[in-house]
Amino acid sequence: MDAPAVDSLRRHFDVLADASLVDEPDRLRGLLVEADALIVRNRTQVTAALLDDAPRLSVVGRLGVGLDNIALGACRERGVQVFPATGANAAAVAEYVIATSLLLLRGAYLSSTAVAQGQWPRSALSNGREAAGGTMAVIGFGGIGRLVAQLARGIGMGVVGYDPQLPADAACWQETGTRGMSFDDALRAADVVTVHVPLVETTHNLLGPAQLKMLKPHAVLINTSRGGVIDENALADALRQGRLGGAALDVFADEPLKAGSPLAGVPNLILTPHIAGLTMQSNARVSSLVASRVMDALLAGEHDSTTTKEL
Repeated sequence: MDAPAVDSLRRHFDVLADASLVDEPDRLRGLLVEADALIVRNRTQVTAALLDDAPRLSVVGRLGVGLDNIALGACRERGVQVFPATGANAAAVAEYVIATSLLLLRGAYLSSTAVAQGQWPRSALSNGREAAGGTMAVIGFGGIGRLVAQLARGIGMGVVGYDPQLPADAACWQETGTRGMSFDDALRAADVVTVHVPLVETTHNLLGPAQLKMLKPHAVLINTSRGGVIDENALADALRQGRLGGAALDVFADEPLKAGSPLAGVPNLILTPHIAGLTMQSNARVSSLVASRVMDALLAGEHDSTTTKEL
């Protein structure tokens, strides 16, 4: 958490900021006995059992937007408010998607070692694809998906989208110059597919073997949403067999990714450690937004205003 945001909380509350707590669950549970608020990133599992160890807890702040690590039903039952950093890291994720799309489509940026050693793979790297004139499919058309669509159109791409929560006449389709489609039609139309959906029962393995076969052989796939949305084994097979142009995964079904994963050594695959939404600027925005929301909730006061509140 950005230091100025932590300092803003310390002006009002007794605060413990310790990133190592994510790997010390017993110590975390002990500290939560006296805590009024808890602020986490994605690795801390805020389960019903954890909440049972925190009788005073009234607020959970999430330094990010995904909420699959937080037992929302249990929070509601206990009257615990949950505040994600909605929108604060959208620009970082959207830029990651565009930059990675360009890298994968062109396929020319991983040859530095060969060129420096005197090799000259000019012919092999002369068949990259341009983004302009291609089609990007945005699966999940919330705030991040819409920003990705705007940036993609800025580099000359056509954009199609799929979101079962949005009607065909939703204003956002026209506002972003995006054509809403069925899921299958969006996949078939795409040169680039970017995924922006939560991990829920209906999105688990949303892109499995059948869906990957719908993609064009040169298409590239990018997932910055949640691990488990894409069948990792099926993706690895498609890339090894040359049935897909490339892929980038920033999120995984099991994080951190274990050594010996089926994704290891797969060609045309970029793996990053869940950092698409993390930049210097976005971390400051996320931290300050969550700190502000947690502070407002505590000061609004489900507890006696004279009681020292602890985070």
